Amino acid sequence: MNKNIVVIGAGTMGNGIAHTFAQSGFSVNLVDVKPDNLEKAIKTISANLDRIIAKGNLTEDEKAKTLANIITHTDLKNAVPNADLIVEAATENLDLKLKIFAQIDELAPENCILATNTSSISITQIAAATQRPEKVIGMHFMNPVPIMKLVEIIKGYSTSKETFDTIFEMSKSLGKVPVEVNDYPGFVANRILMPMINEAIETLYNGVAGVEEIDTVMKLGMAHPMGPLQLADFIGLDVCLAILNVMYEGFKNPKYAPTPLLVNMVMAGKKGVKSGEGFYDYSQSKKAEKVSAMFLKK
Repeated sequence: MNKNIVVIGAGTMGNGIAHTFAQSGFSVNLVDVKPDNLEKAIKTISANLDRIIAKGNLTEDEKAKTLANIITHTDLKNAVPNADLIVEAATENLDLKLKIFAQIDELAPENCILATNTSSISITQIAAATQRPEKVIGMHFMNPVPIMKLVEIIKGYSTSKETFDTIFEMSKSLGKVPVEVNDYPGFVANRILMPMINEAIETLYNGVAGVEEIDTVMKLGMAHPMGPLQLADFIGLDVCLAILNVMYEGFKNPKYAPTPLLVNMVMAGKKGVKSGEGFYDYSQSKKAEKVSAMFLKK
């Protein structure tokens, strides 16, 4: 397979995926409808490369080559004509993803593989929006993408062995560890992780313990590198809510129903790191602080 990659979405996951492919020598077209998002993404990638340089794992010349491998676009039509692989990394919203896949199916070359970074939505359902379901696959990267080794490779009902093998080997070429996963809501990572996060939020909601106390128990008692509430902030509380809703709808099992506190926090705009406040306060470079008691059950 050639090395022309298109990444759709310049948010946290999109810029991380673009960074990873570009640093591995791939030519990347990074697409977003908002120019500001693209500018922010390039700044983020540059800053992340500087951190790698500071650790002695990259040279200035390699940084320059990585950035030169990325071209930004706001028009999808101009980005995809020569694509060998398109990775969609847009918001975790089914309708949006179906619309994007219908568009890229029309615009992309016949031999192009269409991948989605969805963390929970059915690959089979996404593939049904295209005329090439055998070439649609899931590539669920972990955040932060340049650092985390795991990639869940998810086969849809019609995904061909050739497509799977190509993406599996390509993931290895990125320095990742690909794991084969079948197409069920939440796949493996989030099917296990999100109920834990949801239960941690429910534990807070019920007043069993505070934010820092819950996270400390899981870090020191269960050897987790990050507590579940801090991790939820890092992932994005809106993303956690979206994933839980997908699993709840997919399994019709009340154990996946989002806890009311999570729903209320997202409605209030408290989405975690991305909004400046979630279970901790990240505003104005302040140290993490517990979320206001107004969001907790009286």
